[in-house]
Amino acid sequence: MTKRIYNISIAGCGKVAHLHAKAINNIPDARLAGVWSRTSKRAREFARLYKTGAYSDIDKMVLGEESDLVIVCTPHPFHRQPAVEAAEAGANVLVEKPLASDLKDCDTIINACRLRYCKLGVVSQRRWYAPVRRVKEAIDAGKIGKPVLATVTMLGWRDKDYYHADAWRGTWLMEGGGVLVNQAPHQLDILLWYMGDIDEVYGVWRNLNHPYIEVDDTAAAIVKFRNGAIGNILVSNSQKPGIYGKVHVHGENGASVGVQTDGGAMFIAGMTGVAEPPVNDLWTIPGEEKSLKRWVKEDTEAFNSQDPTVYYMQCQIEDFINAIRDNREPSVTGEFGRKTVELFTAIYQSTRDNIPVKFPVKHEKGLDGRQQFIIRNKIL
Repeated sequence: MTKRIYNISIAGCGKVAHLHAKAINNIPDARLAGVWSRTSKRAREFARLYKTGAYSDIDKMVLGEESDLVIVCTPHPFHRQPAVEAAEAGANVLVEKPLASDLKDCDTIINACRLRYCKLGVVSQRRWYAPVRRVKEAIDAGKIGKPVLATVTMLGWRDKDYYHADAWRGTWLMEGGGVLVNQAPHQLDILLWYMGDIDEVYGVWRNLNHPYIEVDDTAAAIVKFRNGAIGNILVSNSQKPGIYGKVHVHGENGASVGVQTDGGAMFIAGMTGVAEPPVNDLWTIPGEEKSLKRWVKEDTEAFNSQDPTVYYMQCQIEDFINAIRDNREPSVTGEFGRKTVELFTAIYQSTRDNIPVKFPVKHEKGLDGRQQFIIRNKIL
């Protein structure tokens, strides 16, 4: 029996697209079928590098290459167009995080995929880290009882060179936000994966030490979850040279579990490597405390045995291929990806209005919450 090869195309040829191209080339039953960019020259250069076809139209790429999946790698505010066009042409869609920079675009993408019966996923490759999954498994197994308290702490650094590396960085129009939209979604996704849906958020964002950008470099929030638990979020790009990203969960029986997803200088796709491997940095489940040292050693060795910037992308793409093959949903769905956008949207709205924001959060008519905040405060 001939093994089926899945045709995967890429929309957007920026830095993160190179990681996806390398990941696709590592998958035996996948083929990099074509690339699309808003700039035809960039598409041709990318295609030449990876020996594939360059396209200026999404539908022609999908139909011409019989694309099973299109991975969207454009800047956040520009996810909607290629995602919708790929779905309308009949391809499944995997979108780089976040799903979009506002809820209206999220809903447009989700509805387009639903209408065409296409599968939709959002990139959150840190869910495949062994220590991240170990925390989830412990929570699901009831080892900490009911989760009652959770914290996200992400203290990183982005310098002027980072923001000047691409024209879209650091602006409301082109990036759609700052640390909440670009750097924090990985940890926010993991928090929601562990803790479930949110009832209410009170948040504050600031720009502390990046006067050359428009957007937030720091944000904090208090979260009330629907299950009665509470949480705290502190994310920042203002700590030089960058420290860590952590997600910790504490249970009603007094036991705690946690993971440091990022350590040392924070990873920047296409610009830096991973400084430190992810590890479980907190584990007080009775009888398992002594396992922590062994897990750190095993996870570090496994993480360093491959290129982590590509390998975990590969894991998620393989999961999506399996979802197509088995006719199931991918592990990180578009609907779940919307929850992260809903969360950072609530923090922006809460800052603007100085009140807690109840969930579900709806897209505001006219200007979105961030744009209204900008205009009110004369940031533009």
